[in-house]
Amino acid sequence: MGQGWIQISLTLCILIAITPLLGRYIARVFLGETTLLDPIANPIEKTIYALSGVRGKQDMTGWLYARAILLSNLLAGGAVYLIVKLQGYLPLNPNHLHAPRWDVVLHATISFLTNTDQQHYIPETTVSYFSQTAALGFLMFTSAATGLATGIAFIRGLTGRPLGNFYVDFTRAITRILLPLSIAGAIALVACGVPQTFLGPEIVTTLEGATQYIARGPVASFEMIKQLGENGGGFFATNSAHPFENPNAISNLIEMIAMAAIPAALIYTYGIFAKNTKQAWLLFWMVFVIFLILVSITANAEYQGNTVVNATLGIEQPNLEGKEVRFGPIVTAFWAILTTSTMTGAVNGMHDSLMPAGSFCTLLNMFLQIIWGGQGTGVAYLLIYVILTVFLSSLLAGHTPEFLGRKIEKREILLLAIVLLIHPVVVLIPSAITLAFPQQLSGISNPVFHGISQVVYEYASAGANNGSGFEGLQDNTLWWNLSTIPSLLLGRYVPIIVMLLLADSMAKKQIVPKTPTILKTDTLLFACVTAAVSLILAVLTFFPVLVLGPVAEGFKIATGS
Repeated sequence: MGQGWIQISLTLCILIAITPLLGRYIARVFLGETTLLDPIANPIEKTIYALSGVRGKQDMTGWLYARAILLSNLLAGGAVYLIVKLQGYLPLNPNHLHAPRWDVVLHATISFLTNTDQQHYIPETTVSYFSQTAALGFLMFTSAATGLATGIAFIRGLTGRPLGNFYVDFTRAITRILLPLSIAGAIALVACGVPQTFLGPEIVTTLEGATQYIARGPVASFEMIKQLGENGGGFFATNSAHPFENPNAISNLIEMIAMAAIPAALIYTYGIFAKNTKQAWLLFWMVFVIFLILVSITANAEYQGNTVVNATLGIEQPNLEGKEVRFGPIVTAFWAILTTSTMTGAVNGMHDSLMPAGSFCTLLNMFLQIIWGGQGTGVAYLLIYVILTVFLSSLLAGHTPEFLGRKIEKREILLLAIVLLIHPVVVLIPSAITLAFPQQLSGISNPVFHGISQVVYEYASAGANNGSGFEGLQDNTLWWNLSTIPSLLLGRYVPIIVMLLLADSMAKKQIVPKTPTILKTDTLLFACVTAAVSLILAVLTFFPVLVLGPVAEGFKIATGS
């Protein structure tokens, strides 16, 4: 247990140390200031702009920015669908894999396109190396860059700047942030023992004389953008529990830092744009404290173990079901909270085997979407809760709601409400339909309370663009492949469009002169109120499914029934 907490402490200390450094660098990139990568990136970007006809100085409105996102994503998704369907005729296919079923390809394409990477298939026996790298790996970069560009555009709008040009932001996100960090991270993973090869499976003879095929491939490059871009899709079915994706404690540390680095840094980036790093640090520590509480609850539950199992065996031991012995229950619990709070979705253990407290905390992360949140969209969700807190607090105090010197009026509250309501819609409605026909549709492997958690978790993962799952669920069916697609699309693009319209609306407002009655948002009291508003809203919205799922299961285990 001690070693697990040491690794957790080391991860958090590194995260705190790099947050202002990376946050400042991201701000310089999107403010158009000089960076160390300019001599390399500038010629590449100029070539891209010239070939694509993009005018780098041309700012976009909210609608134009959203239309550019939808158009580029549509073209990328169509190209990837065709590549995977035609993989049997394309190179880099040493396993001679044919095209998967149409519904599997459609779900996988949309899932990777939306930065979700929810996988209802076994990667090493379903998609070729070419499909993994040129198709799914390509979407890992573009989806992360789309989210990052959205977050920056939202910050610009709130701070009174033009939203910018999507194509420029998208290009810079890849050339100056995602690609350089991915290259460095992939080299580090190769040094840790992660394979990077286009050779086919290694064929070996076991001690019993049988033939065994050991899957391998260009794993290191895929793994790094998977974590850094908060994608989460595994090169292998067991994801980051596989020794070729995550062989040891050092690779585990690198991958955990990669998951949280950009979403944490973006909070500091907002502080630079807003010229108020004090507020940024308060928001950072607010998120950090909630994150630590959820980690402590989950880790303690896993360490205490299942009382029913322990009573049957007559020994006291942690919950080791679904855990990799290389990492143990404590680090696995930390990873589970980190991957659901950052919306990465990668796993180094089976979430289906978590104790009810862990199920509760992982679901709560995906309901909140702000601890630390998705790539780019996480900081936008966080600021939306800040705006909501400003609105409620100002009304209670009898003041006109204002944020960063701009009034919050009817239009902004309407747009804010749409963002907050779309997630419950895409999670609760399909969950209710599926649970109404448990024999025909659900595919749950556990009855009663845990089965409810399995279904709700799948749609919450799709709607929050997380991608992890309770893998006891039999989800490789026509129903699951098609029914999660609306959650994937609506959970991704509706908030993005509305966020951009909200940012555009705020950017066009006149600055209100400062008065002594304006609510200060850079105080500890305001940060505490924001945390309370966020938690209360999320818990109340999803209270029934939390009670019927992990809470009820926890009581069942506690009573031994």
